Amino acid sequence: MVAALLALLPYLAAGFFPARAAGCARALPMWARLLSPALLCVPYVLVSLSAGAFHWGWFALYATLPVVVATVSELAALRQRSRLGCWPEFLILATLGLAVDLRWFEGAWPAHLTAFNKVLLLDAGIYGFVAVRNLDGTGFDLRLRLRDIATGLREFVLYLPLALALGLGLGFLHPHPFGSAPWTVLMRFAGAWIFTFFLIAVPEELFFRGWLQNLLERRVGRWPALVTTAVLFGLSHFNKRTAHFNWRYVVLAAIAGVFYGRAWRRDRRLAASVVTHATVDSVWSLWLR
Repeated sequence: MVAALLALLPYLAAGFFPARAAGCARALPMWARLLSPALLCVPYVLVSLSAGAFHWGWFALYATLPVVVATVSELAALRQRSRLGCWPEFLILATLGLAVDLRWFEGAWPAHLTAFNKVLLLDAGIYGFVAVRNLDGTGFDLRLRLRDIATGLREFVLYLPLALALGLGLGFLHPHPFGSAPWTVLMRFAGAWIFTFFLIAVPEELFFRGWLQNLLERRVGRWPALVTTAVLFGLSHFNKRTAHFNWRYVVLAAIAGVFYGRAWRRDRRLAASVVTHATVDSVWSLWLR
């Protein structure tokens, strides 16, 4: 529990107090700003020692990778000021994205605690992009507004008929009744939605919309960035729920990515796309999986 709180602290602080969290980090001397993310290794130490699975190699990875991300982010900030391009950001995204999607580091954790890996890599990315790089336009503010909810639900409603027609036609969706009392249904949906919101939708939307689509828009324009990000989002699901290439999941996820991207870019607010994402996943998990 202590390790979980420490792992979630940077994520929640940046999401609910974005200006204050970023300001505290930028107030540090450069050496401290670049070295302090090494503290992200502490949750690994706590979990691995309690499970009797501590390994110096994994400790070194979780201590040094966040520092490398922070250092590359500092380089990206310098290149931005000198207008030399933004390849360092894409290097960070490729490293973090592949590490999560291909499960490179999950062997460091007990099988039921691999979610720690995703959260710690998310923390490293947040620290690099928010505290060091100061990337603008991500919209990483989890304080929901009515407009965020309206935008997110609008994109969900637009996506739903297409998802149902295509998903049922491809045999990917399998409707089943939810035979509990209405109050139980509501409570289970609320629980699934909140869980999905914080542990699935926010990390994925921050990566794909707040960072990747945001950066691509500056290079290739709004529509190419939207489509490219949606395709990459779809491809990131190729190994979900199967040992082989799950092309049905890829197709449905890529189309969903278009609507998630539309929700984000309306006001450049991550909360809007997270609402769409969390609602889609919750409906799917309860009634259509």
